[in-house]
Amino acid sequence: MRQKENIMSKPFKFKEFTIHQDKTAMKVGTDGVLLGAWCSVADYPDTILDVGAGTGVISLMIAQRSDAMTIDAVEVDENAYEQTVANFEESDWGDRLYCYNATFTEFADEIAEEEETYDLVVSNPPFYTDAFESDDKARNKARFTSSLSFEELLVGVSKILSKKGKFAVVIPFKEEEAFIALAEENNLFLHRVCRVKGNETSEIKRCLMEFSFDVTEVQEESLIIELKRHQYTEAYMNLTKDFYLKM
Repeated sequence: MRQKENIMSKPFKFKEFTIHQDKTAMKVGTDGVLLGAWCSVADYPDTILDVGAGTGVISLMIAQRSDAMTIDAVEVDENAYEQTVANFEESDWGDRLYCYNATFTEFADEIAEEEETYDLVVSNPPFYTDAFESDDKARNKARFTSSLSFEELLVGVSKILSKKGKFAVVIPFKEEEAFIALAEENNLFLHRVCRVKGNETSEIKRCLMEFSFDVTEVQEESLIIELKRHQYTEAYMNLTKDFYLKM
C-alpha cells in the first residue's frame, strides 16, 4: 500500500510541464485531463478561472492551449493551494497563472463586488456524497460535495461569468440531468456535452459539459477512452496527444 502511495505522489510529467502532487490529496486523474483538453478556447478568452485547482493541472493545460493573459485558480485546501502555486511557478507560464487560497463562494462574492468577470470558468468539482466520506479530511475536501455543492458552484459561476462567457465542468453521468436543471435555475444553459465511457461495453461514467447564458442547440458527442486495457482509442489520443508523454 505504501509503495502505491509513493508512486501516486511522484511528479506527473506532461509534454510541456510537470505536476508535483506530493502535498495534495487529489492526484492527477483522467477527469481533470479530459476537461483541460476538451474545454473550448476557440473564442480566445482573455480571463480564465479554474475552480478547485487541486494540483493546477487544468490551469496549466489551458495555459498551454491559449494566449489568455489572466488564468486564475481558486483552491480552499492550503496544501493543495501551495502545491498549485509551486507548479505554476515552475511552468513556462508562471507570469499568467495565479492561485487564490479561499472558498469559491467567498472568491465569487468578492469578484462580483468588484464587478469583474471571467470569459471561461472551468471546474472539476467534488462530487462524492457525504455517505462515502473517509477519515482523510484533505481528501474529503477535494472529493466530497460537502466542501462545494453543485448549487454553490453554479450560483458562484453565474455571478462572475462574462455575458458571452463559457462554463465547462466534468461530473458523473448520473448527475447530468439534475446538474442541467440546477444550471438553468441560474440562467446557465447547456450547449455542448460529451459523455465518456471507459471502453465500448462499459457504462457512461462522466459528462463533460459546457454552459453559457445563451440558449442554443445542444451539441452532443461521446468519447470512449480505451479499446482494451492500455490500448487507447484514436479519439482519446487525438484529444490528449499534446499533453501526455506517451500519446
